[in-house]
Amino acid sequence: MRFQHSPAIWNDFPALVPAALYAEGITPEVSVADRVPAYAARAAARLATASESDLPEIQAWRRAFSRMGLKPTQYRCASESLLRRFRKEGALPSLHLLVDLCNAISIAYAVPIAVFDVSRIARYLEVRHATGDETYLTFSGETEHPAPGEVIFADAEGRAHARRWTNRQSGLSAVRDSTSNVLIVAEALHASAPADMDSLVATLTTELNALWPVTPKSAVLTAAEPAFDFAGD
Repeated sequence: MRFQHSPAIWNDFPALVPAALYAEGITPEVSVADRVPAYAARAAARLATASESDLPEIQAWRRAFSRMGLKPTQYRCASESLLRRFRKEGALPSLHLLVDLCNAISIAYAVPIAVFDVSRIARYLEVRHATGDETYLTFSGETEHPAPGEVIFADAEGRAHARRWTNRQSGLSAVRDSTSNVLIVAEALHASAPADMDSLVATLTTELNALWPVTPKSAVLTAAEPAFDFAGD
C-alpha cells in the first residue's frame, strides 16, 4: 500500500511537510490515561498566552483553507478544532485509546493528525483534488459526494477518507476496537514544520513502542520523495 500527495497539492502548497507512520498489532488492552496529561499540559501552556488562532501552525492552515476557497472560521483544520474545544472545556472527549493519544499529541504540537484503519482502505491513499465522483461516509452513516476540486484523501475505489483536507475524516476508516493495523498521517505548513515534524514522528514512535510491541515504519515526505510505501491488509 502507499500514501502520497498528488503533484498538484505539492505545487499549490510547496511549504507542506507531511509525516506518515504505519503500525501493526494495535490492540485495545492498554491505557493512555497516564500519557495524555503531559501533552494536554503543553497545549494548555501555549493557550495561556495566545488563542489557538494565533499559533503559527494554525495560522498556516488558515491561509491554506483560504486558498482552497474555504472560510477559515467555518471550516477549521482538525488541530484547531481540537484546541478550540480543549480551551473551552479543559479536556477532550475519549473516543478510542489510539485516537485519544494522537489527539493529545495533536494539540501539543498544534498539528492535524489523522488515524486510519488500514483494512478499510483500498490499495492506496492519496491526498488530491476530488473529481466529484467520490463517496464520503459520514460518522452518522450518510453518504456525501465532495465537490470537484475539493482536497480529499482518496483510495483506489474512489472513496474519500477525509474531506476538506484536514477538516474532517470519514466514518468508514475510523479506528475501532477491532482495528489492528493503522496509518497515522500528520501534516504541517508553518515555517518550523521540518524540525517540528521530526519531533512529532519521534514522539509518536516512542509512545507506540511504549504501549504496544510494535516498531512503526515512518517517513517525513517531501516533493522529491512524496510516497510512503507500507504493508497492508
